[in-house]
Amino acid sequence: MGNTKIKGAIFDMDGLMIDTEKLYLRYWKKAAEDFGYPMEDSHIYAIRSLARKFSNPLLKSFFGEDFPVDDVRQRRTELINAHIEENGIDLKKGLFELFGFLRENGIKIAVATATPRERTLKYLEKIQILSYIDAIVCGDMVTTGKPAPDIYLTAAKELGLPPQECAAFEDSPNGIKSAYSAGCHAVMIPDMTPPDEEIMPMLSGVYDNLEDAVEFFTGRI
Repeated sequence: MGNTKIKGAIFDMDGLMIDTEKLYLRYWKKAAEDFGYPMEDSHIYAIRSLARKFSNPLLKSFFGEDFPVDDVRQRRTELINAHIEENGIDLKKGLFELFGFLRENGIKIAVATATPRERTLKYLEKIQILSYIDAIVCGDMVTTGKPAPDIYLTAAKELGLPPQECAAFEDSPNGIKSAYSAGCHAVMIPDMTPPDEEIMPMLSGVYDNLEDAVEFFTGRI
């Protein structure tokens, strides 16, 4: 995309800003087990960052049409909420360093997450980062969620910027597909899965952590 100036940065939340993907992994399996279904890590990786309209049919394809997807999802949410209430939320390395850098350099910040708005605001408030954020777009605010581009197109619009002037930070392949198809500069901070051959051509950068990703902006702002 050449040397387009970057004026906005859009962030996925789970597994990218906060270390919650490990909780989804643990408690999806526990919730499914409570209903008598043997869920594996691979099932959970397949639905990461997917909107419900995509993840629900996928789960039923794994476990059959009788799989009580809404009940299992609700149980998973209860288990995660209880865990966070007791243990708090772990941040991903370099979150405040990167957000501080963006703030100092006049880069607008948005969050674009498949997580419903109520839970998103609760998490962001808990980690005390809301004051850095200019816009929040959640899965329940767009018609078609990730991997479709809608959520990133909406986030860029909320920032008042074309997607081509926004960097999009993701940890999952489904999120990268969403960001790339929206026209953003897709940057991956891998959490549970490294970029594969399908994803690599879509990436404008790959970094080990958010602090290292400051480097992406050097010369682009």
